Amino acid sequence: MAEFKQSTKLHNVLYDIRGPILEAAQQMEAEGHKILKLNIGNPAPFGFEAPDAILVDMIRHLPHAQGYSDSRGIFSARTAVSQYYQTRGIQNIGVDDIYLGNGVSELITLSLMALLNDGDEILIPTPDYPLWTASVSLAGGRPVHYLCVEEEGWAPDISDLESKITERTKGIVLINPNNPTGAVYPESTVRAIVELADKHGLVVFSDEIYEKILYDDAVHVNTAKIAGDDVLCLTFNGLSKAYRICGYRAGWMAISGPKAAAKDFLEGINLLANMRLCANVPGQHAIQTALGGYQSINDLILPGGRLLEQRNKAYELLNAIPGVSTEQAHGALYLFPKLDPEVYHIRDDEKFVLDLLREQKILVSHGRAFNWVRPDHFRMVTLPAVPDIEEAIGRMAEFLSRYPGN
Repeated sequence: MAEFKQSTKLHNVLYDIRGPILEAAQQMEAEGHKILKLNIGNPAPFGFEAPDAILVDMIRHLPHAQGYSDSRGIFSARTAVSQYYQTRGIQNIGVDDIYLGNGVSELITLSLMALLNDGDEILIPTPDYPLWTASVSLAGGRPVHYLCVEEEGWAPDISDLESKITERTKGIVLINPNNPTGAVYPESTVRAIVELADKHGLVVFSDEIYEKILYDDAVHVNTAKIAGDDVLCLTFNGLSKAYRICGYRAGWMAISGPKAAAKDFLEGINLLANMRLCANVPGQHAIQTALGGYQSINDLILPGGRLLEQRNKAYELLNAIPGVSTEQAHGALYLFPKLDPEVYHIRDDEKFVLDLLREQKILVSHGRAFNWVRPDHFRMVTLPAVPDIEEAIGRMAEFLSRYPGN
């Protein structure tokens, strides 16, 4: 019998958020165990529902959404995205600079495939959202990670970033607000990264999917506004998180900056967009209504809102566990706690997470799944209701009180 093996292109491609640990959790569920899943930022299972106006508008358009759309996306949705950026003070993103995708994930992979030759390098923060690292590897490129400093609120180390730029570097990834740390970068940080890109002739890939999920006095700065007409900037955003419709797969990529100098690259993006024909058309019809209507996300992030209260409670309880500390998240849906290596002698954070799963039926993600450099962190989502967070972290504390390390 012939043996069929996976392509060698996948040998350096990892996405451990949905890797072996999730498979173990699924096996336990099949055996009848109830697992509290704190591993993925998926709002719907935690009782967060899409705004009614989005559902109504999608249903109304279903009879007209049965055929392919333009490969970039339907005109009304792209117009809405363009006009949204105009309200943010960004005037150089036109309707034809918008590409709609099956979520941001598809567009990240598409854009990197269009840009990279084998061995080209992309600078990515560590910790990162691992799709970026995986997509660079899949495109034949080499992911190079620049440090974010925990003691400085997970701010990017600009000196470390610049030291890793080589003649093979093609771009810099900025994830703001950051997943998994929840950091929100001030204008000075965004400007420093844009200036490096300008100095070295690099593309900036700005992942802004959590732009509307901000806490306290955090302010989001759009990278495209700082980049202006001088630096090629690809901005990625969508409806999955702020509008609680991950399953509808409605995302976009907006291209700004010196587009004439990127003509060949943009032709490559267009070619790949044409090859996949179009994004999910019913999901595209949600975009105009979402961006133009009442922003219900504000009810969730302001005082008294579920997302803010849950973040606060998780932060309080995690920091109360001996040997556990976490920086406060100022955006997104996660905390990235540190396990003090002087207290917990953990050599394999994947095994630690698996042990927690098996004993306490709680599923979190290990830090190295986010390309963090040491086995001393994990990520948990802050989506469960406060009583569930209290129970989950209480069980974590019980587990850690007698965990010997590995």
